[in-house]
Amino acid sequence: MYKRILVPVDGSATSNKALTAALQLARDSGGRVRVLHSLDELAYLSGFEYSGEVIKVARETANKVLADALDVAKAAGVPADQQLVDQPGQRLGQTVADAAQAWEADLVVVGTHGRRGLGRVLMGSGAEQVIRIAPVPVLVIRGDAAEAGG
Repeated sequence: MYKRILVPVDGSATSNKALTAALQLARDSGGRVRVLHSLDELAYLSGFEYSGEVIKVARETANKVLADALDVAKAAGVPADQQLVDQPGQRLGQTVADAAQAWEADLVVVGTHGRRGLGRVLMGSGAEQVIRIAPVPVLVIRGDAAEAGG
């Protein structure tokens, strides 16, 4: 049913749950997974632009997150590849929507941290952004209450 599944990953427990769900769906349908990491998400949220040593560390961290996700996919026996997006000023939802369209994804699987109240106002909801503008169906995997931070 779903042959091309896009999974935004950030290394969090919630993102890892989404990856696990996507891998199961891909295995069941004979599909493949693309893991995506958006480097600029924190810059957008904080208003802080990466530069110099900060960008180097951010890219190293992003590459580790992607490599770890690919290791999980390999262990699960699911074909997978990766995409690192570094587009200053672009919100996560738009990044995911653009990647899904360009790759011709059938499904996006995204984890939600379940923020509420002030945390949601300040940090926004990446999953909500994705749901609103994704060009394909979106499966949202909820994190545990302890992971939500409130």
